[in-house]
Amino acid sequence: MKHLAAGAKPPGPRREASLTATVMHLWPYVWPSDRADLKWRVIAALFLLFLAKIATIGVPYAFKWVTDVLTDPTKANVPLPHLLAGPIALCILYGLLRSFMQFFTQARDALFAAVSMNAVRRLANEVFVHLHQLSLRFHLERKTGGLTRILERGREAIQQIVRMSMLTGVPTVVELAMILAVFLFSFDWRYCVVLIVMMWAYLWFTRVATDWRITIRRNMNESDTDANVKAIDSLLNYETVKYFSAEKREASRYDKSMERYERNSVSSYVSLAVLNSGQGFIFAVALTVMMIMCVQGMRNGTNTIGDFVLLNAMMIQLYQPLNFMGMVYREIKQATIDIEQMFDVLQQPPEIRDKPDAKALIVSEGAIRFDDVHFAYDPNRQILKGITFEVPAGKTVAVVGPSGAGKSTISRLLFRFYEPQKGAITIDGQNLSDVTQDSLREKIGMVPQDTVLFNDSIEYNVRYGRWDATEEEVREAAQFAQIDDFIRSLPDGYNTQVGERGLKLSGGEKQRVAIARTILKGPPILLLDEATSALDSFTEREIQSALDRVVKGRTTLVIAHRLSTIVNADEIIVLDAGRIVERGTHDELLVRHGVYEAMWNRQREVDAAQETLRRAADEESASVRVKVGV
Repeated sequence: MKHLAAGAKPPGPRREASLTATVMHLWPYVWPSDRADLKWRVIAALFLLFLAKIATIGVPYAFKWVTDVLTDPTKANVPLPHLLAGPIALCILYGLLRSFMQFFTQARDALFAAVSMNAVRRLANEVFVHLHQLSLRFHLERKTGGLTRILERGREAIQQIVRMSMLTGVPTVVELAMILAVFLFSFDWRYCVVLIVMMWAYLWFTRVATDWRITIRRNMNESDTDANVKAIDSLLNYETVKYFSAEKREASRYDKSMERYERNSVSSYVSLAVLNSGQGFIFAVALTVMMIMCVQGMRNGTNTIGDFVLLNAMMIQLYQPLNFMGMVYREIKQATIDIEQMFDVLQQPPEIRDKPDAKALIVSEGAIRFDDVHFAYDPNRQILKGITFEVPAGKTVAVVGPSGAGKSTISRLLFRFYEPQKGAITIDGQNLSDVTQDSLREKIGMVPQDTVLFNDSIEYNVRYGRWDATEEEVREAAQFAQIDDFIRSLPDGYNTQVGERGLKLSGGEKQRVAIARTILKGPPILLLDEATSALDSFTEREIQSALDRVVKGRTTLVIAHRLSTIVNADEIIVLDAGRIVERGTHDELLVRHGVYEAMWNRQREVDAAQETLRRAADEESASVRVKVGV
């Protein structure tokens, strides 16, 4: 799949979907260069297609011959051996031709199914892979519900285009060509002229009407996406909706989107009725003209009753592929509208790309250095303003500061989710922009503030750290993270399902799973991004105990919110407004009476207040138990 050149700039306005370009774009997936078996299926399907169309053309002729033999055997002109020219034999021939027509068509579809579904699978997988290559910025700006809906419709559109073009479009063109030849051979050129005019008018009207319906279809898709986004967003925030008794408000928002979808859907059905009515009228006019011409021929003795039957049978038989031709254009055109948004996603360039000569990161000691790093998500709002610091090999350095100071940005730059606009980040002297992203992320373990788990078992989530780990290694990692006993106490043990985003587990349990996952990965460098800030004091102490065991012997960068968790760090860096304003050990910073001391005193006051409230709650609970005689 071709993508735009590297760069962080988004593509321009959405291009108008091109039917020809879309089909050409999909052709390599229908005729894959690495699958000889699928090419054979395509060739065999085309061969069966021609056999089916020969049988299809033969059916009206058999009908004509039976009619001529039954009406006037002496004038019947049946170009078959005498034994096959009888009415019974011709009826049998008619039945056989219809059977062959059906058999060859179904065999063709069965053969081609593997081709079309392989194309769907390969393209869907390519989109999935590309989504993981896109930047964090892209995923933060996208709404998950809308994105999944776009991909779902795109996948269905791929299947529709492949099947419609190869199983309906090509057969219809072949059949139309054959019918033109039959009219020229069995009647005269005037019938061909009427047929060609009718086909041109039919397809022209279909094209104009379909293009009119495209705007309706696009509006319907947008309203469908909007409704889906609101539904998923509301369900993901189920608890928040309940907290604020906002069910009616959410239902109203969703209903407004569905009302718009309903309105556009009605317009779509009305426009479809107009399209079908116009197609039927054009066909009926052409059929009427040809019937009148054939009746005149019968009066002149140039045509027989069988010819009249042949003409009607052929035209009625033509109506189906001709209607398919309109449907092919309509469905493929609509499918291109569905697929164009998916192509837009495929056109999004990855913001971060490996250089052509990028090498794997080699960690010998694990020393990290930020050298005059500047970074901004938006050019008008600078986040980091020339920060320089080092995390020596095997040491622990903590970064603290008020919200918005740029702490989490440091972790994102270290993982190379973004590139600094100025300055360099190195590990053991290797610039991160010169190494491959995979090798960089293999060497860094992450315990985030908000641990999100896969909707699978606890074992799956722990094993995610290193997929080829043995069961014993998974258990050892869980023990090291002090969660093994809890897991074994569950009815399903390590097979316990954690639910959507891990919501069946508490915050502390999720953090321990994240720690076990990182331990199993065994990275030489560790990044803790406010790993205990969302936990209560008791759980924080337990998690901190597990983290203290993990960081030993590893180069560790801690993004901290609770200062009590980093008092033993080898160095503490204080950020404020994107600059380093203080640095030193915990004791050194306290005696300076600066920003760090102020943060420390405020946190101690908050902790003291929380402890007072906790003791009061405990005393009240004890008093209640005494009164009730517990």
